[in-house]
Amino acid sequence: MNHNTPLSALPLTHLADVRLRVMSTAQLGEHGISAADAGAHCRPGGPWQQLLPGVCLLHPGPPTSEERLHGALLYAGRPPARAAGAVPAQPRAGEPHAPYTDAMITGLAALALHDFSSAPPLLSLNHIDVLVPRTRRLRSVGFARLVRAQAMPTSQQITGVPVAPVPRALADAVAQLAEAEAVRRLLTEAVRGGHCEPAAVVRELNEARLLTRPHVVDAVDSLLAEGRAIAEDRLYRMVAEHGLPDPLWNVDLRLPGGPHLGGVDAYWPDHAVAVELDTRAPRQDEDALWSEYVRKREHLERLGITVVHVTPKKLRDSVEQQATVVRTALMASVDREPAAYVVVLPR
Repeated sequence: MNHNTPLSALPLTHLADVRLRVMSTAQLGEHGISAADAGAHCRPGGPWQQLLPGVCLLHPGPPTSEERLHGALLYAGRPPARAAGAVPAQPRAGEPHAPYTDAMITGLAALALHDFSSAPPLLSLNHIDVLVPRTRRLRSVGFARLVRAQAMPTSQQITGVPVAPVPRALADAVAQLAEAEAVRRLLTEAVRGGHCEPAAVVRELNEARLLTRPHVVDAVDSLLAEGRAIAEDRLYRMVAEHGLPDPLWNVDLRLPGGPHLGGVDAYWPDHAVAVELDTRAPRQDEDALWSEYVRKREHLERLGITVVHVTPKKLRDSVEQQATVVRTALMASVDREPAAYVVVLPR
């Protein structure tokens, strides 16, 4: 025995009770199993196998999808070893299997964990994408494909696995896909399934510099149209379900014989209150588009028209609050100076 030998080595039979039979060599060392012994067990015909560099599968059969996920995280995360002789505690239900330092599942594997029906099953994936910090000094190997991030997002825990949020996972998946239909299905499901708003997806795609690819641009155009239709439906339901008076829907406003003032999504002419949905996509022209929104809003308000600005996310997450904002604007109209007369035209 030397000073590197664990003080309380555990027998190999102890590992038979490990719930997930995949461990790093560092974790095995905490159980008193040296790297040399682990290598001997992973030789052809042995009871174990090397799943990835520094990661052992503690049985000779093929890995399960869960074992592949945790194996990829163990390789990419490389959790620090505990004090010599310490017995690693097994995770409780819902907790991660190991401290996967700054590593999380992303791409198609993450979308499968987020229950995307358009994502392939985990076991069918040739690669599992793992998001790591840009400074991580590791290479992709085997089925573990490393994706580097300038800034790491906050992960979500799904069945004990750290997973990238849907917008980031989508961007990393789209980066690997050349088929337009596959990209369109994933983006559409993200919005229809309520996983995220279109703006969040487009922001990630833009930051990943994927909006120069024609098949991605086409899918994004469909995504934005889909997202706007969903947001309009939420607006219709908000008016109906919260007892607001019926507005004129999707109209253009203009001064009599004068210039066009712009379109609004809902307008109450007797109250001079308009609602406008903000469905901008964060692309390179975002500042110019926002300036147009502001100019239109300021022009209408100078004419005495109150403009309520809502986003799809607010309609999804706080619809009651948005209904209260609109109701307050309608009630406050009696205390305002009469608005300028405007012509209302269908849009």
